[in-house]
Amino acid sequence: MKNKVIQFVKSKYFEYIIISIILILGFVVRLYKINNPIADWHSWRQADTASVSRIYLEKGINLLLPRYHDVSGIQSGIKNPEGIRMVEFPFYNALNAILAGTFNNISLEVWARLITISCAIITAFFLYLIGKRVLGTWTGLLTAFFYLLVPYNIYFTRVILPDPMGVMFGVVSLWSFLEFTRSDKKYLLITSAIFFAMALLIKPYLGFYLFPIIYLALKKYGMKSFFKNKKLIIGTIIYLAVVFVPFFIWRGWVAKFPEGIPFYKWAFNGNLIRFKPSWWYWIFGERLGHLILGSLGIVPFIFGVLNTKVKNLFVQVFLGGALFYVAAVAGANVMHDYYQILTIPVIALALASGAVYLWKAEHFNVFLRRIVLVVSIGVMLITGWNQMVGNFNVNHPEIVEAGAEVNKITAKEALIVAPYNGDTAFLYQTGRSGWPAIDDSIDNIIANGADYYVSVDLGSPDTKMIESRFKTIKKTDRFIIVDLVNPIK
Repeated sequence: MKNKVIQFVKSKYFEYIIISIILILGFVVRLYKINNPIADWHSWRQADTASVSRIYLEKGINLLLPRYHDVSGIQSGIKNPEGIRMVEFPFYNALNAILAGTFNNISLEVWARLITISCAIITAFFLYLIGKRVLGTWTGLLTAFFYLLVPYNIYFTRVILPDPMGVMFGVVSLWSFLEFTRSDKKYLLITSAIFFAMALLIKPYLGFYLFPIIYLALKKYGMKSFFKNKKLIIGTIIYLAVVFVPFFIWRGWVAKFPEGIPFYKWAFNGNLIRFKPSWWYWIFGERLGHLILGSLGIVPFIFGVLNTKVKNLFVQVFLGGALFYVAAVAGANVMHDYYQILTIPVIALALASGAVYLWKAEHFNVFLRRIVLVVSIGVMLITGWNQMVGNFNVNHPEIVEAGAEVNKITAKEALIVAPYNGDTAFLYQTGRSGWPAIDDSIDNIIANGADYYVSVDLGSPDTKMIESRFKTIKKTDRFIIVDLVNPIK
């Protein structure tokens, strides 16, 4: 009986059952509060993304000219009356609009989250394949487990952001290249290049995924033989052309619409924080150590970094790429925790590698090391969830209530002033285009077409001034709506 159990555990069927359970569990946990309005953590960035999808749904899909509801010049410093939004190539938004339009019994927002969740499940599956190929079956299974169940990633792979889709493209590209180095099948190389190109169109920062690809190429061909082989050189040029030419074409097109390009130079080192003590504290202490690894997750992670007995530095090189990314994009990685979404695949690989190493290591007491491993993972998940659970909260439901009222009583083409410190989440709730802050005199904003003013800050000087000058349509103890077209005589 014991032998049969051991044989079953070592069989493909057991492996398939485990990965299926992990993927299903990863899907289920991401359904938590899936009906939330876009008013939770990082609602401003989610609202900007969903806004493009909503306009696609209402006015048709134009991949070359995405628009959103913010017609102010706050994000770019240039007046943007058409609400042009030139950031990532809108694969995500177009798919969101198509699904919401085809199956309209599910809301646009829920469809957006389901797309993100699906991307996470696909990413986890390909990470399982990568981990299995590079470091063994159990490393592959645990990589998928950590990717899907680290609480940081539970939240950030069910949000309305394009980043998880970009990560999915990057991981599929990496797997395709890994398989190419083992089989020499040309279609895998082409597949890798196409998916990498799509990843860069969504998130240029995913360029650091080239680190493990270069490592795999050098490991297969060697530096000396590479420069002596014309076919390899030509193949490399073609690969890089497929990867980067679409990106440069898109960036060239985007440059024609500066009003739609948000400020971005601050993301690299605008606050001059790179390599300062505060940078190390935020990146490694707060984000990696506490938020993602839940403090004790650092134990298997460190052993994953140090695990070089397999004579394969794939994980370490990938981590080097991630380090390059957080150093290059220093300002944004310190300021916003969602920028670390791109690094989670390699963190999951390192955790899995370290966990397997600790479980099998021979130079520690078997009982103690396994207890330490289990406790470390358990504390990581508990602490991580405690850190992330608040992100699901809607702390200001009044913006949803006020937005619904505006949507009900105003014309669809009306322009709304919805001040919320520049956060577009409030404006998004109204379902109208307009201004997320008063970035000019109210008279100039009215001259630019503003029809209504809505606020949840009844005591602000702007609200009191506007209320004294224009007709109030509705006022409660939570919000006020003012008709800017009808001044009080």
